[in-house]
Amino acid sequence: MRRILLLALVLAAGFLAAPANAVQPDEILGDPVLESRARALSAELRCMVCQNQSIDDSDAPLARDLRLIVRERLTAGDSDRQVLDFMVQRYGEFVLLRPRFSWRNALLWGTPVLVLGLGALIAVVALRRRAGDKVERLSPEEEARLARLLAEGKGTDAGKG
Repeated sequence: MRRILLLALVLAAGFLAAPANAVQPDEILGDPVLESRARALSAELRCMVCQNQSIDDSDAPLARDLRLIVRERLTAGDSDRQVLDFMVQRYGEFVLLRPRFSWRNALLWGTPVLVLGLGALIAVVALRRRAGDKVERLSPEEEARLARLLAEGKGTDAGKG
């Protein structure tokens, strides 16, 4: 019984780990080279409905339309770059799962580095200030009072024991 349960768990994990391609059989191109290029391009394009899935993984009707456009462009003889450029021209750079680096989106790419650098600078300044804090000595009056309190405390503690 345990072996059957273990086998079922392994199979379930295998199904969950497998990529969920939404490509329908009628979309698949006859040429395996073109189909592999279409799959690679589909993995780079964002489903505009799901937004965090590639069009290769999405079941949305728009994703199907985009997959068909990719395949049409490839069969027409476009290069991979031309297909991506066409999709960006038509839908904007948001259609790319990994946006290209350009001066328009430099702030998007640079903000995490700037935030980390600023945080490190603040931490260094705070640590230097803390290390630079001087311990103030007690004044002679405070030292005398402390000695008196300690002496009084010893006398009362000795009687308790």
